[in-house]
Amino acid sequence: MSTLNGQETYIQQQFAERIGGANYGKDTAIYKFEKIKRAKAAAKKDFPDVELIDMGVGEPDDMADAGIVAKLAEEAAKRENRGYADNGIAEFKEAAAKYLHDVFGVEDIDPVTEVVHSIGSKPAIAMLPSCFINPGDITIMTVPGYPIIGTHTKYLGGEVYTVPLTEENDFLPDLDAIPEEVARKAKLMYLNYPNNPTGASATKEFFAKVVDWAKKYHVVIVHDAPYAALTYDGLKPLSFLSVPGAKDVGVELHSLSKSYNMTGWRIGFVAGNPLIIKAFSDVKDNNDSGQFIAIQKAAAYGLAHPEITERIAEKYSRRHELLVNALNDLGFKAKKPKGSFFLYVQAPKGVEGGPTFETAEDFSQFLIREKLISTVPWDDAGHYVRFSVTFIADGEEEERRVISEIKRRLGDLKFIF
Repeated sequence: MSTLNGQETYIQQQFAERIGGANYGKDTAIYKFEKIKRAKAAAKKDFPDVELIDMGVGEPDDMADAGIVAKLAEEAAKRENRGYADNGIAEFKEAAAKYLHDVFGVEDIDPVTEVVHSIGSKPAIAMLPSCFINPGDITIMTVPGYPIIGTHTKYLGGEVYTVPLTEENDFLPDLDAIPEEVARKAKLMYLNYPNNPTGASATKEFFAKVVDWAKKYHVVIVHDAPYAALTYDGLKPLSFLSVPGAKDVGVELHSLSKSYNMTGWRIGFVAGNPLIIKAFSDVKDNNDSGQFIAIQKAAAYGLAHPEITERIAEKYSRRHELLVNALNDLGFKAKKPKGSFFLYVQAPKGVEGGPTFETAEDFSQFLIREKLISTVPWDDAGHYVRFSVTFIADGEEEERRVISEIKRRLGDLKFIF
């Protein structure tokens, strides 16, 4: 709240309704991630000598590859890379198109008209509604999921229709369950596979159905694919754009944050339908002046070396195996995902002779406060908690120690499911 000598000033009355209007900052509700933050702080205070095992962090625990770092240092020292990048350099766009071909088998992506860089994928998701949404238009998105595109749809006066991701449907949205009147009014559909938080992977058959559905209802598909190259156990990386007709109906967003350990570097790209790319580029041009050219060139180096991601995927696969086995020994019914670094498991209803859990959030808070294990709860479509295998651990021995410690801390509990 903006105050002067304890008195509310006119600033409080000037806030836009999209962020709460005159009530901005007065909401006393505590949201999920703030509750987690507070619980972690309280647990550390109560048990200062006990290690807090953070399985909730959704970002890599390691640094970017040394070759990428060296390329950044080299390019940052060049005078010609000092200026504005605007909508991106040709070298990065060409590397992105080649990456889509080499890793995902995507044919015929024109780096000039069908690729544009972005400062990470989050700003791209936030800007895309500005290309399409008018007041009253609908964006369809899945829950649980990443809320950004829905937030910006509402900012523009649009509406959000949510489709639940359930285990019974392999955590894929049931397109046939979307009401006809919603489908005909929708402008955008947001998908994300491999999925955060469920870890589920899509199939070519599902994407083909999405293309047919989009053409029938004239809906633009936005496929967010930051985990697309992080796949395990023989599952080949799958791009929406590799499916016939996909480029006619949408775009795909890629980020180097998760697949190349480059979270803070803020670099990604949007690829696909040239008209969407053009519109996005125009909106983007009015929002930012592009990512530092040296970062784009370092990222281009990374995209030309997909074996970097393959090594990262091997680590996450190994950690998934350890975690799944440990949780199942404790009574959970965990299944190793074939993509992403997230493990999504059903929350127990309680502990024999101990507390009961009405929600996944109740269970998550119990884990943090009583066992100093941090996870992220999801109560949108059933009651689940998300474990991330990006916990801090240097080497396989340390990985085994962390997982063994989780098992030890929970070993005296008998969970009720």
